[in-house]
This record gives sequence, structure tokens and C-alpha cells, in this order.
Amino acid sequence: MPQGPDGRQKTRGEKREGKRGNELGIWFFKAFLRLFGLRGAYGLLYLVSLHYALFDRLLVASALPYIRRRFPGCGLLEERLHVYRLFVSQGKQLIDRYAAVSGSAVFEIRFKGGEDVVSLIRNSRRGAILLTSHQGNWQVAMTALEKLEKTVHLVMVPDQNPSMQRALYPDGEGGRLRIISPERYLGGIVEILKVLRQGDVVSIMGDRGYGASAVEVSFLGDKAWFPYSAFRLAAAAECPLVVMETAKVSSHSYVVDMSNVLYPRYEGRRNRAGQLQPWVQEFVSLMERFVEEHPYQCFLFRDVWNQEADTISA
Repeated sequence: MPQGPDGRQKTRGEKREGKRGNELGIWFFKAFLRLFGLRGAYGLLYLVSLHYALFDRLLVASALPYIRRRFPGCGLLEERLHVYRLFVSQGKQLIDRYAAVSGSAVFEIRFKGGEDVVSLIRNSRRGAILLTSHQGNWQVAMTALEKLEKTVHLVMVPDQNPSMQRALYPDGEGGRLRIISPERYLGGIVEILKVLRQGDVVSIMGDRGYGASAVEVSFLGDKAWFPYSAFRLAAAAECPLVVMETAKVSSHSYVVDMSNVLYPRYEGRRNRAGQLQPWVQEFVSLMERFVEEHPYQCFLFRDVWNQEADTISA
């Protein structure tokens, strides 16, 4: 059976993911982008997304937990239409990511609360944590964070699909951007705390735990489980935690909201997970508000409402 990057056996989702986004398919998108611009690449995307919505049962199944809670009471056909629109939205943002880093397109990025947060991060001797999620296009926002004038460390698992990895991160790690894998010793915690003490910035996904412990919260009217690793790190380092939400508002425009800053702290040594739960709930409430405004920009592709569910990567 094929092995994952950490030596474990690959899950069914990981094996299927390797079949998506192959070299030939990515070449076609690059060619359409180069010849016809964003609109041309988007046009090809509508056909590809339709194929996935009709025939990729695993991918559709990974989207349904969110779709069924965001759009309750839908019939089968309407439900599948929501899934299709979600796939199209995600595809556009992947194309935007490549277009931004390759210089094929220029995007207007407007920051909400940006200057205050930039000043806060610049002056924080204990570093700062940028808390992102699988909503919107945080990768495009990262291209505009040079103004922080600090090294940004992304906590992320290396992509299971080499073709997609090369397309979305053509330059690898460079400049002020570094990657810390949660598959490293102790989940990368030692390295994260080290760079925070140096005053650097660490970007962490707040909705993907990579096997870390989670707490119960309310999300879209139902019980859900979200990891509290980022909040535990912020409390341990005594650094600010900046929630970064990125919404695509037009073909060439994004809005990055960095106006929500949290300061998780412990009071005593008992039940620390319970102490962090309200902070996690505040973050999840911001996610809920985001999907109310942008229902097709939530790319969880994971059943966060099932405590026992395995992660399904899309």
C-alpha cells in the first residue's frame, strides 16, 4: 500500500488526491491563462469542476458536511449544484494563486485593519501568530505581507501532489517565507516557539489539526470540533494571535480582514484546554460570519462535525 510523507500508509483520500491536478491538466490551465488571461482559465475550470461534481464521489462526499449545514433542507439536485459552485470557487482561487506568484495577473488587495496590525506585529518582540483557515485565499494575501518586514513561517504539510506543489509554490521557500512541517518532531512546536521568541511571524491553520487535540464548539448550528494548537502556542509565547480572513470580491480583487486580534491567556494550570475553548469559539464564530457572506469560499472538505471522522483532503 502506498506510504504517506511521514512513513504511514496513505489514506484513500490521499491516494485519490494524487490523481487530481496532474501535470497535463495543470499545463492546460497554464496555457489558457497565458493565452486568454484569467477569464480563459476560468472558462476551462467550469468544465473540469463539472466533471468532479458529477463523477468524483470522494471529493463530493468531503464537501457535503459543510454544504448540508450551510444550505439545510436542499434537495439532491440543488445540493449537487451547491457542490459544483463550491468547486468552481475553489478552482478560481487556485488559479489566482498561481497567477499572482507567476506574475500572470495583478490583484488589488485591500486590507481591513491592516495598518494597525502591521504596527502591532512589527513592534511585538514576542512575535505573532497569523491564524488562517480553509476559507478564502490566504495564499494570495501572503504575497502582500512584505510590509510586515518580518519572516513569515507557514505551518503546513508538504503537498501530497508534487504537480500541484510546483504549480502553487514554484519558488519553494524563499525570501521572507519559510515552511514548518507539523510532521516534524513534536509537531514542530519547538521550532515554532523558537521563531516566535525571535520575533518572527507564524501562520497556522485554525481549522486543520493534523491529529492535534480539539475542543467542542458550535459551528453552523451544530456541535463541531476544532484544534486549539494555535491558541495554546499564543498563550505559551504570550504573543498576539491575528485572525486573517481573505475574501475574493471580484475577478481581480481581494479583501483581507486582519482587524480581529486575540490574546489567549491561561488563568492557573487546571483544564487548560477548557480555558482555551472560548477563544476557539470566538475564532469559529468569525468563520461562521465569513461563510454567511461568502458561502462558496469555505474549503474545509472535512467533517469537523464528526469527532471521529478522518481528515479527507480535497
